[in-house]
Amino acid sequence: MNENNQTHFGYRDVDENDKAGLVGKVFSSVATRYDIMNDLMSMGNHRIWKALTIRQSGLKPGDQALDIAAGTGDLSRKFADQVGKTGKVVMTDINPEMLEQGKNRMIDEGYLGNIEFGIEDAEDLSFEDNRFNCVSISFGLRNVTRIPKALKSMYRVTKPGGRLLVLEFSHPQNPLLKKIYDAYSFAVIPKIGELVANDRESYQYLVESIRKHPDQETLKGMMLDAGYDEVRVQNMHGGIVALHIGYKY
Repeated sequence: MNENNQTHFGYRDVDENDKAGLVGKVFSSVATRYDIMNDLMSMGNHRIWKALTIRQSGLKPGDQALDIAAGTGDLSRKFADQVGKTGKVVMTDINPEMLEQGKNRMIDEGYLGNIEFGIEDAEDLSFEDNRFNCVSISFGLRNVTRIPKALKSMYRVTKPGGRLLVLEFSHPQNPLLKKIYDAYSFAVIPKIGELVANDRESYQYLVESIRKHPDQETLKGMMLDAGYDEVRVQNMHGGIVALHIGYKY
């Protein structure tokens, strides 16, 4: 195997062409327990992180938003409220099972008039250039095989004057917090996955994928390299989670 064509799947080295399929199996497995596992793993804090992200969208009535790796639609739902009846939210995921879960939730909660759904690969988005006032990806970028390629694709579809929101687990800034966080992550999260979702392996991967994700400054640099004119970083819970906001002028 050519080393240049390798990437990581958790702590395993795999061929780049195999990663998407492996990640797909993870999310197909966890789709029906996704929401409850998010609440349990984060002790409900994911709702705070997402609320803070939504407040940074800059969306107004009539705007268009793209939610990549949208999962069950926590961001999409609020974006739909922000853009109103004259706006549009496109809710996407690369995994059909996850998108189906999200679509069903939107239907159940009455969000249909200004939301569209689609299977999309973040590395090769199908939308026209300069379309969206806000592009978001929440807890999904670390699962992308080629992050620089995905960021360039997101930049292409971001409208001048618009922004990209990347909400992702990151790297705690305090050494003591990092030790506590690592202990919790490796000892508790896979066990919760085993007990609640009957799937320890998928949640072991999720814990490992967080450690392989670029740190705050590295990701900031990658977003600037993709074309964004300005990037700022907002750490949450001491850097356990970080929101990167990139602006296209």
